[in-house]
Amino acid sequence: VCSDELTHNFKGFTVMNENERYDAVQHCRYVDEVVRNAPWTLTPEFLAEHRIDFVAHDDIPYSSAGSDDVYKHIKEAGMFAPTQRTEGISTSDIITRIVRDYDVYARRNLQRGYTAKELNVSFINEKKYHLQERVDKVKKRVKDVEEKSKEFVQKVEEKSIDLIQKWEEKSREFIGNFLEMFGPEGALKHMLKEGKGRMLQAISPKQSPSSSPTHDRSPSPSFRWPFSTKTPPSSPANRSRNESAVTYDISEDEED
Repeated sequence: VCSDELTHNFKGFTVMNENERYDAVQHCRYVDEVVRNAPWTLTPEFLAEHRIDFVAHDDIPYSSAGSDDVYKHIKEAGMFAPTQRTEGISTSDIITRIVRDYDVYARRNLQRGYTAKELNVSFINEKKYHLQERVDKVKKRVKDVEEKSKEFVQKVEEKSIDLIQKWEEKSREFIGNFLEMFGPEGALKHMLKEGKGRMLQAISPKQSPSSSPTHDRSPSPSFRWPFSTKTPPSSPANRSRNESAVTYDISEDEED
């Protein structure tokens, strides 16, 4: 691991100082020993002194210190072990993110208790960041209210749909029951038919058993009842006529 002096001279200002970088490398899983204050360009003498067999680095030529590729002589010696670079993971990329979102990180650290002096933030920028923070809080509250309102409206819509579905089910059930009771072939019609039949059966007279056959009877012989009527005295010539008997034919089958 190179020192801060060499790194600042050949590459630029670092985020972590050399001691922090020593510790970071030491805690890597496959590191057994950390060589501090290493030269920027690895010389054969340095490799022999520390008994280094291979040098691992990505295969892209690394131009620095007036050389097109500082690892060229190691590659020619067959001591170079190429590694795969992960895109987006580098010191330059991390610094680019911080510079690009400087205001965000400055406000973040001010909220966490860092002072403007520690962050090298001017008085005006400090007040600006605090004002932006208040504005963001108001925006967040408004957004929360909007989301809650949307959730409330959504719940009301869901409940309305549920109530409508239940109402439709109950309506269909009511109509079905109504038709089953009062429809053309409903239960009420059958009940009325049965009641009517029972009423007719109750009020109709029972048929008597057939009587014995009757025989034709010959009419009884008629006879005469003599009746005499009193008449005022008349002449002897008419007396025989007035005293004549009145006869009636009465048969046994006639009633008084």
